[in-house]
This record gives sequence, structure tokens and C-alpha cells, in this order.
Amino acid sequence: MTNWWIIGGAVVVVGGMFFAYYNRFIRLTNQIENSLAQIDVQLKRRADLIPNLMESVKGYMKHEKSIITEVTNARKALVSAKGLNNKVKADEKLEGALGRLFAIAENYPNLKANENFVQFQQELSSTEDKIAYARQYYNDGILSYNTSRQTIPGRWFAALYGFGDRKYLEISASERVTPKVKFD
Repeated sequence: MTNWWIIGGAVVVVGGMFFAYYNRFIRLTNQIENSLAQIDVQLKRRADLIPNLMESVKGYMKHEKSIITEVTNARKALVSAKGLNNKVKADEKLEGALGRLFAIAENYPNLKANENFVQFQQELSSTEDKIAYARQYYNDGILSYNTSRQTIPGRWFAALYGFGDRKYLEISASERVTPKVKFD
């Protein structure tokens, strides 16, 4: 009779592990999907700020049409991008275009003093911080998921349930280059 209790207890423990690991992978997958959605929200927020920023810039930078066009096109590319890799690439282009816009804006003292421009610049800076945090949160989720998937017994359960490896959000090679600062 005691053998049946031992066998029954072992079945309950093993069954519990099957449920626990399946639920763990579902929780981690949902966390990753949520953090990816948060990145999308912040990218959209930034994209929504761009038209108002451009309106405040246009009056001052009439001779800088190429940078205005570049920012506008980069924004359109980000808004229409599908899939994580395409969004990351479009976001990098928009960041570069905005960086050039703000660099050129330094040549326009009246623009730098314009309240709307300063407010949009601050909003964009705040949004950049939120995007960076959302990316970090996403990568933290990927770390937890991949660690659970690669360690034993999680490795066995991940294979059993078909949970595959997930990729981190990475910065491009051009963003890894240390900028050279030169004072004349």
C-alpha cells in the first residue's frame, strides 16, 4: 500500500513540474510580447511628435529642406515598418536624421529659443529614455526566457513544448563606433 503512495506522489510531483514549466514559459513569452508592445508604443509616440516638431522647425529652417525631407521620410519608414528588424532599422534612420536636425538647429538661435521647439526637443529626449528602458526590459525578458530554456530541466521542457530560442534587440555596428570629438 505504501508503494502506491510513493508512486502516486512521484506522479503528482512530475505532473506538477510539467505544468509549472509550461506555465513558466508562457509567462516569460507573454512578458517578452508585452515589452515588445511597449517598444512599439514608444516608437509610435516619438513618430507622433515628429510632425509637430517639423512644423515648429519649418519656419526657421527654410533653406534646410533636405534635412526636413530626411526626417519626414525616416518617420514614414518607421510608421510603416513591419516586423522587429525593420522597425529597429527604421528607428536607427530616424534617430540619425533627428540628430542631424538638432545639430543644424544649433545654427538658428531664434529656433533654439522657440518654446515649441524646446518643448518638442524635451519630449523627444524623454521618449528616447523610455525607448531605451523598454529595449532593456525586452532584453531582460529574453535573458530570463533563454536562461530558463537553456538550463536543466527547463531545456527538456522547452524542447517538449516547442519553445525556441529568442533573440535580443541589438544595436547596429554603426552605433557601436565611438564618436570622434575634435576641438579646433
